[in-house]
Amino acid sequence: MKLALRKARLIAHLLHGMWIVATRFPKADADRRHALNRAWSLKMLRLCGMRLVVHNDGARLDRGALVVANHISWIDIYVINAWRPTPFVSKAEIRQWPLVGWLAQQLDTVFIQREKRSDAKRIMHELSDRLSAGELMCVFPEGTTSDGLALLPFHANMFQAAVSASVPVQPLCIMYEDAQGRQSTAPAYIDDLSLADSLNLLLRGGPLTAHVYVCGPLAPGADRRALAAEAQGVIAAALREMQGGTAASGALIREPSEPYAPGETLIEPVDPSGRSPSV
Repeated sequence: MKLALRKARLIAHLLHGMWIVATRFPKADADRRHALNRAWSLKMLRLCGMRLVVHNDGARLDRGALVVANHISWIDIYVINAWRPTPFVSKAEIRQWPLVGWLAQQLDTVFIQREKRSDAKRIMHELSDRLSAGELMCVFPEGTTSDGLALLPFHANMFQAAVSASVPVQPLCIMYEDAQGRQSTAPAYIDDLSLADSLNLLLRGGPLTAHVYVCGPLAPGADRRALAAEAQGVIAAALREMQGGTAASGALIREPSEPYAPGETLIEPVDPSGRSPSV
């Protein structure tokens, strides 16, 4: 399919997402919103030439946890929402992105101005309150994106929200793989790439598999720096497992047969390499 046509389909899907949020979210309960968000995100991945494989999903927490993940690309957000919709903490610039910024705002994204230390304190208190109320929140503690081949140092600030709310931390590891089973850096949104250039590289780099490894939850403890170091170590270990092809078998997540059905998406077992029996 020509690149221009694929981009047109993505724009149409973003516009459809805005329509869903504007017309269906106001009357939907939380479970229905999650189902709508998850199905829409799975289709977003498919339109980008990507499928989703989740490893160790039995460790997943569904409420009252701070989710932390390594950060490679803007597509990470849709990967995580296709796994389990979770509000994010995101840089303030994203709010200004066409279509995507409006959608992020409507999906309870918390925007932070990183250059302002006072804003980090404000966000930490908001996160703590939401976590104490039983919500999930997701942060990218590297503070920026990388090529995904290794982790950048984790910043400890946002871990204080889990400490203050006395809730567990759930580490996630994300890795992208090409059709030959090699780790791919095509989705990486790094250096001086524009959003348009990043999208071009992603679409030309497919087909891709997004792997999500759900790590076991960590107790909050009393020291945010120790908690950040522990989370970084756990995610780094999961990344090494997936890079070496030794991760536990996962599940291929498919779109529901009925668009935006309230039930779960289809789950098909795959071997550690991400290959399903039907491939």
